[in-house]
Amino acid sequence: MKLFVNLARAVISALEMIFEQNRYADKVIEKILKQNPKWGARDRRFIAETTYDIVRWYRFLQNITEAKENEYWKLLGGWCVLNQIPLPDWTEFKDLSEKRILERNIKMKSVRRFRESIPDWLDALGEKELGGRWEKELHALNEEAHVVLRVNTLKVSVKDLQRTLHESDIETDFLRDSPDALVLAERQNIFRHPTFKEGLFEVQDAASQFIAPFLRVSPGMRVIDACAGAGGKTLHLAALMKNKGRIIAMDVEPIKLEELQKRAKRAGVNNLEIKVIESSKTIKRLENSADRLLLDVPCSGLGVLKRNPDAKWKLSPAFIENVKELQQHILQDYCNMVKKDGLIVYSTCSVLPSENEQQIEKFMANNGEKFELLEQKHSWPSEGFDGFYMALLRKK
Repeated sequence: MKLFVNLARAVISALEMIFEQNRYADKVIEKILKQNPKWGARDRRFIAETTYDIVRWYRFLQNITEAKENEYWKLLGGWCVLNQIPLPDWTEFKDLSEKRILERNIKMKSVRRFRESIPDWLDALGEKELGGRWEKELHALNEEAHVVLRVNTLKVSVKDLQRTLHESDIETDFLRDSPDALVLAERQNIFRHPTFKEGLFEVQDAASQFIAPFLRVSPGMRVIDACAGAGGKTLHLAALMKNKGRIIAMDVEPIKLEELQKRAKRAGVNNLEIKVIESSKTIKRLENSADRLLLDVPCSGLGVLKRNPDAKWKLSPAFIENVKELQQHILQDYCNMVKKDGLIVYSTCSVLPSENEQQIEKFMANNGEKFELLEQKHSWPSEGFDGFYMALLRKK
């Protein structure tokens, strides 16, 4: 394989935006590819995958190339050496020695925080909370994420969508534990396919697809999704409810709910009410009104590092402490929106017990006379998909 200068510059530009402007990696790549519509599929894939790879292995590449901060060309050079791509005779690579890189590659693999490319504090936190389990979960979090579709069963069956995609040479596999899911056999930009524009599917990880069914909804219920965001799980709930009943999708950020409305229209969802959380009064007005309540709370996002590798460089201990306070606040204040005998699901995309089981333990210590814990479930990154936690509670 040959490295082309225009593609290399695109990768460097992406890295500058991610690390210096603190932009999200997925948004950066989307912007760069939109600015260059003439690039072919192979070039676009190279830019996206190389950028993600360098972000994922940032600390490791920095160590084997002895790069200082912001020396992105050195990181790209180290990535090329590891991937057996000959280094062009460019001035940007003049200080790099392939022999030295390969020697340091062997040396750095003996230390986990370098080998798995993670900040010291985060490695220590993971080990403190997960003990011996942290090693395999951390390793799994550095694997490339699968592209998983959630078939919109309001419009099409799983088998029919698979057949339609097959006719376009897009091969998919079923998942035994996720009945609405199809996994792409090969990564590609599935958003360009007509079936996406027709609302026949959303891209949603298999582990994320466990949460809506965990809430045990049925058609005709009144359901509140209190931290709906852009609404991936909201739309799944609508499909499980067959568009019957009522879903109130809430969030503190109006812009996310605007995106949900667009997605709902495309999906053909019409049992949805959008409500911005403006103050505690918004929650108070809905007391004892819901048959089901989903609290998919803000979290560290440590369970989804496969698809958001830049998060590990942007997280901080202070952020995690603050988000844990917010999680408990949401649990304590929002729980009263559910009726007697109604069910609540508390969920995160984190692998840390302090965001998961320990939050439920704390909640139950204060509210055990009003609620009972029915079930807890984990999806671990080492099992192949994202890391999620969910707890099912019943109001007595």
